[in-house]
Amino acid sequence: MTTGMRVFGWATMLLVALPAHAQDEAPAPGWLQWIDAQFGALVVNPLASVLFFDLAFWDGVGEGVQLPVVVAWLVVGAIVFTVRMQFVNLWGFGHALHVVRGTYDHPDAEGEISHFQALSSALSATVGLGNIAGVALAISAGGPGAIFWLWVAGFLGMSSKFVEVTLAQMHREVDPSGEVRGGPMYYLTKGLSEKGQGPLGRVLAVAFALMCLGGSLGGGNLFQSNQSYNAIAQQVPAFQTYPSLYGILLAAGVALVILGGIKRIGAAASLIVPFMVAIYVLAAVVVILAHAADVPAALGSIVAGAFTPEAGYGGFLGVLVTGFQRAAFSNEAGIGSASIAHSAATTKEPVREGVVALLEPFIDTIVVCTMTALVVVLTGAYQSGEADGVVLTSQAFASVLPWFPTVLAAAVLMFAFSTMISWSYYGDRCVQYLFGNGAVLPYRILFCVVVAAGPALSVDNVVTFSDLMILGMAFPNILGMYFLAGTVKERLDRYWTDLKSGAFDPT
Repeated sequence: MTTGMRVFGWATMLLVALPAHAQDEAPAPGWLQWIDAQFGALVVNPLASVLFFDLAFWDGVGEGVQLPVVVAWLVVGAIVFTVRMQFVNLWGFGHALHVVRGTYDHPDAEGEISHFQALSSALSATVGLGNIAGVALAISAGGPGAIFWLWVAGFLGMSSKFVEVTLAQMHREVDPSGEVRGGPMYYLTKGLSEKGQGPLGRVLAVAFALMCLGGSLGGGNLFQSNQSYNAIAQQVPAFQTYPSLYGILLAAGVALVILGGIKRIGAAASLIVPFMVAIYVLAAVVVILAHAADVPAALGSIVAGAFTPEAGYGGFLGVLVTGFQRAAFSNEAGIGSASIAHSAATTKEPVREGVVALLEPFIDTIVVCTMTALVVVLTGAYQSGEADGVVLTSQAFASVLPWFPTVLAAAVLMFAFSTMISWSYYGDRCVQYLFGNGAVLPYRILFCVVVAAGPALSVDNVVTFSDLMILGMAFPNILGMYFLAGTVKERLDRYWTDLKSGAFDPT
């Protein structure tokens, strides 16, 4: 680790010595723009035409609504798993709360982190800028009714999380030192091999790992560093002059956490996530209470707008698609990334951690996103025409709490930091799967260097590529889950029978 920190220090000193094009917010160097353009033309655009291919629907009078095929893939998968697991997202909810509190913990169970730390680690990767900015933009585009369909998609996504996390626990590997290796890479390989589909499983696992690696360095790193810089620099003018300083300080904080592995990541996430969610939700509650008399009407507009939008049938589809898209992008149910963190949880029962995981979309989508939605609807901010989601949300809060933009900047920083440390672990495990243990430390160092460079390297096509990678992970993951869902259902039935019979005594 000492060597890793030394190399990281050298890398950050080199970043300080780079041309200071970002320090005065000048355009990126010509060579970087050329690379970005070529990358977009040769890689991003062709890939986007496949992964983001739009399914078109028409209302019969010439107005169309487009749904990206990846969103349809996620939503259909969530519906299938909800039905296949007989709505475990409803009747398993209460048990999940008991498990995450440690009621069924056993000291001799294998794993590296607690149920609560695993949930916090996974949540830290999903609760972020999408909850702040994305929801506001969804309401601007589809009206309040979009939130109803966001709730529906979040509810269905709970089942996808249950299935993928249960599979990750079933097929994880624990080495002699106690380090856990798990996630889609392992359950796609081992699970499909058991089904006689070994070659398909290996192809899907490698495809998933490569896309997860790309997503970890882009959307899980570069985008977070750059966007949090933009928020903090508005409150700390010194960083506008020296953005590299912000990048280095942020990278140093990330390095202190991720170089310690999943135990340190889990410990950090279990502190950061509850704190940042509590601050954000409490601020939202203050705004909601200030408009308490209007809450029934706001909820009514959400429900009514979901089914009777002014635009008619085409408008109905547009509102539905908007809500489903935002939920899919926010909670990442079906993407498979969260199962990597949950696979490290200390438990003897795979289903038990799967039940814990279904809380994740509920907290991310139904709780945090709803807080943003109510604030934006109650204050009427969504009708302002503002195109920047963070600014729109900030304006909504500031209408009641004038000091909130400063708090929001801090929240963005915490959201970004927590997202980075979790995605670093996802990439870490994928690098280990693809290239072995020797590649882990270089990856962690590279991850920290990208964090430091984030404020200066906001390259559009790189960020778009990383988004493609993250959403693209759903294709191999859900395809494999279709083959393996029957096995999960068998384990669920057996577990629930044992639970009801008293076989699992609470500690």
